[in-house]
Amino acid sequence: MEEKTLTQPDQQADQGANVQQATAYPSHPGAYLLALIQAMRPRQWTKNCAVFIGLVFAQRLLEPLALGRAALAFIIFCLASSSIYLLNDLLDLERDRQHPVKRLRPLASGRLPIPWAITGMGVLVLLSASLILLLYAIPLQQTPDIFAKWGGATLLVALIIAAYLLMMVLYSTRLKHVVLIDVFIIALGFVMRIVAGAVAVPVSISPWLYLVTCFLSLFLALCKRRHELVLLQGSASSHRQILKEYNIPMLDQMITVAVTATLIAYSLYTIQGQTGNHRLFVTIPFVLYGMFRYLYLVHMRMSGGSPEEVLLRDRYMLGTVLLCTILVVTILYILPQ
Repeated sequence: MEEKTLTQPDQQADQGANVQQATAYPSHPGAYLLALIQAMRPRQWTKNCAVFIGLVFAQRLLEPLALGRAALAFIIFCLASSSIYLLNDLLDLERDRQHPVKRLRPLASGRLPIPWAITGMGVLVLLSASLILLLYAIPLQQTPDIFAKWGGATLLVALIIAAYLLMMVLYSTRLKHVVLIDVFIIALGFVMRIVAGAVAVPVSISPWLYLVTCFLSLFLALCKRRHELVLLQGSASSHRQILKEYNIPMLDQMITVAVTATLIAYSLYTIQGQTGNHRLFVTIPFVLYGMFRYLYLVHMRMSGGSPEEVLLRDRYMLGTVLLCTILVVTILYILPQ
């Protein structure tokens, strides 16, 4: 009983500390701009590298125009996703202030004023639309537009970005509170990145690659939910309402299914993919080790809350990804076909 009587004053003290902390931060435009950039979460832009998957596996990486169009699609997704991060932080402002980690975010800590965040969202969306128009100025490679009958590659990219923004707004306002739908939305976001990258080039890639991305992103999303349950323990549902619908044993079972499905789909892709290069099967041990390493970090090191941080901080994960990437590029672009 004593612990319960102490927790409420402690929470009030934390709120007061947040207010004091907010007033202690510099209040000049330069500090606000830096806080806005941090709130855009540039570290999470690594997720948007999925845009280049179609380009790489379709063996178009060395074509300047194709690379330029894929790079522009990558930048568009970075800007669009950052606008959604700002929206999430605005909607979850009060809950984030009670979170042991998220309370340090620019909006929750008071370093970024709310009007700056709202203006930043609008600017990011406008920049995304402007870059889509710029995409029209970059011609396709000499091959014909395989998406011409659907309005053309650039129009499809614009529609995919618009659909992504609409889906994520619905996720932020409603769907993230629906059990299982929340993790499937995250997985669909990764698939949309691959589709946008493939359409922008434009190329056609194996359906197996889409399945790999879907299962892998489900795996990462489920690991994130598990990490939140472990980190917040008994107070998990007060920070994120959907967490009361999950428990660790159930998440562990779903994670096992996602890992198995990812490995099977990738193995089948290396054999039946459209690249016609079955030597990609030699990358399977790297994929297997990478997923096992991630599971080790989730269960033994209590990581997994932020996949991009796991990738950047764990040298074994980073080394595995780099070696696997080098091996894929070597097989597809250097060795004789």
